[in-house]
Amino acid sequence: MTDETPSNFIRDFIDEELASGARDKIITRFPPEPNGYLHIGHAFAIQVSYGIATDYKGQFNLRFDDTNPAKEEDEYVQAIKKDLQWLGADWGENLFFASDYFDQLYDWAVFLIKEGLAYVDDLNPEEMRSYRGTLTEAGKDSPFRDRSVEENLSLFEQMRGGVFDEGQRVLRAKIDMAHPNLNLRDPVLYRILHAHHHRTGDKWKIYPSYDFTHGQSDAVEGITHSLCSLEFESHRPLYNWFLEKLPVPSKPRQIEFARLNVEYILTSKRKLLQLVSESHVRGWDDPRMPTVSGFRRLGYTASALNEFCQRAGIAKRERVNEYSLLEYCLRQDLEGTAYRRMVVLNPIKVVIENFQEGETEWFEGPNHPANPEFGTRKVPLTKEIFIERDDFMEDPPKKFFRLGPGREVRLRYACYITCTDFIRDDAGNVIEIRATFDPESRGASTPDGRKIKGTIHWVSATENTPLEVRAYEPLFIKPDPEDVEEGQTFIDNLNPNSETVLSAFGETELSQVKSGDRFQFERKGYFAVDPDSSAERIVFNRSTGLRDSWGKKQQK
Repeated sequence: MTDETPSNFIRDFIDEELASGARDKIITRFPPEPNGYLHIGHAFAIQVSYGIATDYKGQFNLRFDDTNPAKEEDEYVQAIKKDLQWLGADWGENLFFASDYFDQLYDWAVFLIKEGLAYVDDLNPEEMRSYRGTLTEAGKDSPFRDRSVEENLSLFEQMRGGVFDEGQRVLRAKIDMAHPNLNLRDPVLYRILHAHHHRTGDKWKIYPSYDFTHGQSDAVEGITHSLCSLEFESHRPLYNWFLEKLPVPSKPRQIEFARLNVEYILTSKRKLLQLVSESHVRGWDDPRMPTVSGFRRLGYTASALNEFCQRAGIAKRERVNEYSLLEYCLRQDLEGTAYRRMVVLNPIKVVIENFQEGETEWFEGPNHPANPEFGTRKVPLTKEIFIERDDFMEDPPKKFFRLGPGREVRLRYACYITCTDFIRDDAGNVIEIRATFDPESRGASTPDGRKIKGTIHWVSATENTPLEVRAYEPLFIKPDPEDVEEGQTFIDNLNPNSETVLSAFGETELSQVKSGDRFQFERKGYFAVDPDSSAERIVFNRSTGLRDSWGKKQQK
């Protein structure tokens, strides 16, 4: 634990155990189910478990909870490993799968049957639900609860052999159908599933439940602290029940913490899958998705995501973090590292009438104004340039310090220009601006030292790099995506303006970028090169603006 790491209740527990001698080494784990991509909530959980293991000089395990082959794919396994590596979580040689323990788990299920603590039940799912009871009413025993040990062993062996259809029988723990905690009302240990497993193939016709797999896998690996979200708090008595009843090699401790919640973000894996399968987004790594791969494609850095998770902090109660904090962490990270470039997103042409036709003048601009060691780049000025459409007004107010009739502005790094005229189309829209430049202002300064309040960015209209720019806003229009009216679903809260595609023009050097490169487009924000890019079409994603414009927009 470093001096910079704030203490919390999890660390307090660990400190007590280490001080008392109850533990001499800390081992944590991250146990994702490979049925989807990791999201920002997983990034938080990873930081908690990996951070604990690292700070206490312990061990961190990655274990895939691959107990449901009907929904799991190797694609997800590989994506999860890639995301963890990108986030900086190093599991070293400690990569495991729950399927590694299928034989051991089966033997422990047999052990429970022999101890009279498990039985094969013939109730169908609907009947099982009705027998289970409610939060205020006790459940009732299944009519198959008192089968003999011999009959249960025989039926369980037949379940394993594929004799029965899916759903025909399950293996349940025999605990207490009247227990106030519903999780202890004879939970299911095994269900029949005739599905091909991505690692074990067709060996198994039965698969263990999460509750039966989780704690025992922890025990086999010697996990000392099973750190999980608050939703598993009511499962902890069952977690401990299995550890007490089975001859496990170690006794891990489950500790729950509040999961990460963020405004405008949904982290239900089932609902994220719905967004993908119904083509509301282009895939799990769509830049609008709250997945780790989506954030990476949007242009986020691992350090920015980790910093956000660190600032969110570990707590015992659920709370919601502001979306603006997420963007703030990215801006803080990129401010000192992103090269600057000029890009015009909504172009209007300016013709500099006293500039020599066919001539090109090159001006020098810093790659980063605060870091001279980043060097400089050359930008070409030609007779025709593009500026942002909103940097010109026909009848500008007094405090509009950009271009207008008779107004003088500074072209960043280059010179001063003055608007002399403009041209309209048949609909009355301004389509071209005429201007002159002051030859004495080359380098964006003049001998007479006159003060120019307005500085605008620009790009040559003839020597540039055409770009496709995808401007993003949060995927949902409400801070709580599941805040819906009767008859609606979270789909009704999708933001129709979550993606806007622009045809833009950038500096010539942007023709040499590669996927993942990040830049600050001067006066516009931070942008990253999208994997869709090619030599013929360079695509940039807007990662975030230069300030919290989204948060301010929502407050209006």
